[in-house]
Amino acid sequence: MNSLFARITYIFDPLQAFYEHERLYRKFSVSLVFLFVCSLAAIELNRRGLMPAEAASILPKNHFYAVHAAFTVILVLEVISLIFVLPCSFSRSLGKQFEILSLILIRNAFKELSYFSEPLGYEGNVDKILHILANGFGALLIFALLGIYYKIQKRSDEDSRHIDLYGFVASKKAISLLLLVSFVCMGGYSLYQTVLGIDHADFLHGFYTQLILTDILIVLVSQCFHPSAKMIFRNSGYALSTLMIRIALVAPVYYNVLLGSAAMVFAILLSLVSQHLFQQQKM
Repeated sequence: MNSLFARITYIFDPLQAFYEHERLYRKFSVSLVFLFVCSLAAIELNRRGLMPAEAASILPKNHFYAVHAAFTVILVLEVISLIFVLPCSFSRSLGKQFEILSLILIRNAFKELSYFSEPLGYEGNVDKILHILANGFGALLIFALLGIYYKIQKRSDEDSRHIDLYGFVASKKAISLLLLVSFVCMGGYSLYQTVLGIDHADFLHGFYTQLILTDILIVLVSQCFHPSAKMIFRNSGYALSTLMIRIALVAPVYYNVLLGSAAMVFAILLSLVSQHLFQQQKM
């Protein structure tokens, strides 16, 4: 098994180092600006009827679609970062998922702008404006609660007493690699459908279902390496938080904010209770 774990680590670590390198992040940032400007230019040309017929049928005519596209790319990059964070602690992985939830709510707020006619007006758009306010303040609330969540996180001594910490981390890296392949395939197929003009659901929502199943799988794997009732309860609770996030993603406006905030509060309380239990165990 050690040789298998070594091969997995040999594949995963260079990929993680490459993706998280500062130079690559700068290239992503420049590319994102270029994408946004090019999207605005293409939409403007389409509005003026200067695009070929095939491209005109695919391209929107609302400039705010460019904002939605830019935030979608940011969200995709954050999801990939989440995949590389999965081999870390459950608490850090869950925190990253809440960061993504706040970004999704922000993206939903900007997405509402695509339903406005240009130039922007108030009349007939009251419901859309309320949706923007709900998603915006919901994202702000979750981001604020996330600061509290990170503040109370402490690396428990339990995490350093795994029977085989190297094997456990290598197992999570193997799961992350499979998840990365699945994400690339789902994203590629979604892009293919978009180019052909085929209506399809947001693949990120479907991928979040995989994340829930992945979290449960990691909980079961952790049982093999460290069979502790307290750790299993804490990790299972974190997996339950991801389930709440998944439901929030498909819930209608207002309810998505309530569910996301409830998941955040649950994770905070779970962290506090877990730390108290671990302190009692050491006494």
